Amino acid sequence: MVYAGTNYLAVIIAAVAAFLVGAIYYGALGKWWMKAARIEPRAGASRMPAPSQLVTSLIAELVMATVLSGAIGHLGPGQVTVRNGVISALILWAGFMATTLAVNQRYQGFGWDLTLIDAGHWLLVALTMGAIIGAMGV
Repeated sequence: MVYAGTNYLAVIIAAVAAFLVGAIYYGALGKWWMKAARIEPRAGASRMPAPSQLVTSLIAELVMATVLSGAIGHLGPGQVTVRNGVISALILWAGFMATTLAVNQRYQGFGWDLTLIDAGHWLLVALTMGAIIGAMGV
């Protein structure tokens, strides 16, 4: 999954920044997310995800940043800008991330509260990645 002209530094920075955005976001909304996801907190248990979950998240965000870089790069020469990076990210979020969450979570029996929390996270992730890739170029 390599695109001609991919700026790998931008991809890595975008993925790490998105990972940190997620940590801050769920750190702030953790209690509401756990309630919406129907997860019972265990007494004295850490709310920290398992290392395997963190690694999976980071790998997924590297893949997402690479794909977003390719999508932004396809706009053509001179079109890789912060504005176009953010717009591309917003379009991909609305068309794929938010809709997929909504469908999957309805079939899983979760309420809209979980979808709104998770979709908000992925919106921030996409916008962060789009802005960084747009600023740094592909």
